[in-house]
Amino acid sequence: MKKYDAVIAGGGLIGGSIALELARAGLRVAIFDRQQPGTEASWAGAGILSPAPEGAGMFPLVPMGKASLALYSHYVEELEELSGQDVGFRQKGTIEALFSRDARSELSTIIALHHGMGLRAEALSSDDARELEPALSEEMEAGVLRPDEASVDNRKLTSAVLEAARRSGVEIFSGKSVRGILRDDKKCAGLELQNEKVEAHWIIIAAGCFSSQIEGVAPFAPVRPARGQMVSLRADNLKIERVLWSDKIYLVPRNDGPILAGATVEYAGFEKKMTAVGIEKILAGAIELAPELAEAEITETWCGLRPDSPDHLPIIGPTDLDGLLIATGHFRSGILLTPITAKLIREWITKQSVSVDWDRFSPLRFQNAASNKS
Repeated sequence: MKKYDAVIAGGGLIGGSIALELARAGLRVAIFDRQQPGTEASWAGAGILSPAPEGAGMFPLVPMGKASLALYSHYVEELEELSGQDVGFRQKGTIEALFSRDARSELSTIIALHHGMGLRAEALSSDDARELEPALSEEMEAGVLRPDEASVDNRKLTSAVLEAARRSGVEIFSGKSVRGILRDDKKCAGLELQNEKVEAHWIIIAAGCFSSQIEGVAPFAPVRPARGQMVSLRADNLKIERVLWSDKIYLVPRNDGPILAGATVEYAGFEKKMTAVGIEKILAGAIELAPELAEAEITETWCGLRPDSPDHLPIIGPTDLDGLLIATGHFRSGILLTPITAKLIREWITKQSVSVDWDRFSPLRFQNAASNKS
């Protein structure tokens, strides 16, 4: 039986970043992925780095989002040095466009909310917003500039993370499905693969929406897939510098030219397919936000499966099985939360303490909720 200090189920961006952190802390680490690492949600996202909450249910996530965004510049710098790869990091901010007739009152509420949470946000008139981003629609009534936000090319980022992990000594196994966890009374002793068992002192489940399918994990990580469809557009005569956002759509420019438009949120199980209604929704929202995109070329369409938890908040931290930690359920914030998730898991494993409060995201909260109901 193979033995490691730490084994990770899931070779996406979060699993890879945790492995890299632990390897650089001196641990012998292995990643096991059911397919080619980095080809699920990490590959399919848009790479927006925004701690701004999309609704009241996301308020508890803001402090952790801020903490992770603050780590990103150093995280990227270190990754690019370790891997020798560029990750398409853009620190240009976000403009949120408001179209409603009540835009002025809506604007005041948004600004007050952001400031109350310690997030920088500036009110923009429609003219000021279009001066910064001429592609924005003349139909917009007002805007919000969130200057501290950024974006990253998540495909390049994931590739860099896995390469940096390899160079740091992490063993990465593709096509190795994790069937379950190995238990020894109240301790987690390793992972059970299809045809072998792997022993480790620390076991981290970071398999995205597939985490709940690993035997023994569902009580700690009751995640389900949330499908997101995306479209890549190219408009060579249209220049967009910042992430553009509306209540229907977001547009994310890449350094090498494409403009990503997305994304739907659909609960269709593990079925990955593009739909006519999904593409129509994305394109209609994109053209409303930036009308000149009507003439853009569609260069790629794809969809991914985000890991969503019952309360839409991430699941991060130790369980009541000694040695078992969970890092999944990041929903629409996985790329943003990657640096802080990896840092906190490494801190817990090496010091048994963490620098940011993560109690709200404990894997034990679901068991506690079930106990309270009964």
